[in-house]
Amino acid sequence: MTHTDSLTMRRLLRREIAGTLGLLTDEHDFRAMRRYRSFTFEDHQTYLRQVEALLKTRAAQGTHTTVALFDPEEYADYCAEKGLDPDNPSSRSRFTAELAATGPTVPYEGQPLTDLVPTLVDEAVRQATWDYASTLLARLGSCATCGEDLGRSAFTRASALLVRILDTAPPGHRHLVCSVSGTAEPLVAVLHADDHDGATELDEAEALEFTTVLALGTATRSPGGLVMRTSAPGTADRVYGWRLRGNGLEPLTAGEVFDAYCTDAESGELISPESGVDYCAPPDLGDIGPAPHHQH
Repeated sequence: MTHTDSLTMRRLLRREIAGTLGLLTDEHDFRAMRRYRSFTFEDHQTYLRQVEALLKTRAAQGTHTTVALFDPEEYADYCAEKGLDPDNPSSRSRFTAELAATGPTVPYEGQPLTDLVPTLVDEAVRQATWDYASTLLARLGSCATCGEDLGRSAFTRASALLVRILDTAPPGHRHLVCSVSGTAEPLVAVLHADDHDGATELDEAEALEFTTVLALGTATRSPGGLVMRTSAPGTADRVYGWRLRGNGLEPLTAGEVFDAYCTDAESGELISPESGVDYCAPPDLGDIGPAPHHQH
C-alpha cells in the first residue's frame, strides 16, 4: 500500500470518529479556566467564535460532534479524584470524554451557537433536577409495615396520573409544568406532549424527569402544582391545572387558574389576561386506583 493510500484511508477513518466538545457557556466559567496556563484563550467572545468555527468545519467534513457543558468546579474535582494535572489539555480531554458518557450533551446539527447554548443549559438543568428528585425519592426508603418501596410506589402512581392527564386533554400541542416547593431546592419540570391523530409524541427524558418530580411532590406531600396549556389551530388555547394534594391532585377552579396566570409573582399586582386564552377547570381524571397512604 502506498503512502498516499494510507493517508486517504486515515482521512476516511476520521469520518467514523465521533467527538465531544466541552463548552464553557458563560463568562464566569471561562474566567475560572483562565487560571490554567495551558488554557490560552483570553476573551470569552473570541473563544465562542472559534468554537463555532470549529463545529462548522467538523460538520462540513462529515464529522459528528456533540457539545457538553464544561463545569470548571467539576473538572477540578475530577482531576483531584483521578490524580490528574488540571493544567494539561489531555486532562481536559479525559474529563470531556467522561461528560460524553454521563453528562448532558447536545448534538451539533449546524445550528447557531446562540441557539445551541440555551438548549445545552436547559438539558443540564433538566438532568440536575432529575438527579436531585431521584435521590430524594430513593431516600424515602420502604414502608416500615408492609415493606413497599415508597419512592417506586409514588413513581408508579405519578405515571398513572400523567397518563390520565394526557388521555383527557384535547388534541394539539400540550405544555405541562409541574412545580414542587417543599424541598430544600424548589423543583420545576416541563413536559411537551403533542397529540397527532390520537398518538401522543413526547420526549422520554422529559417525561421521566416530569414524572419523578410529580412523584416526589405527592410522596412528600409538598406544596406544588401542575398546570397544562393546550393549543390547536382554530381554537382558543386552554389553561387548567391542579394543586398537589396528599398522594394525588386536586383540581383548580377556573378562577384559581385565572388568578395564577394573571397575577405578577413578584409584586402581586394583576396583569392583563392573554387574548384568545380560556382559563378553565380541568377535566375529570376519573378513578386511577386507590392512593397508597401507608398509614397501617
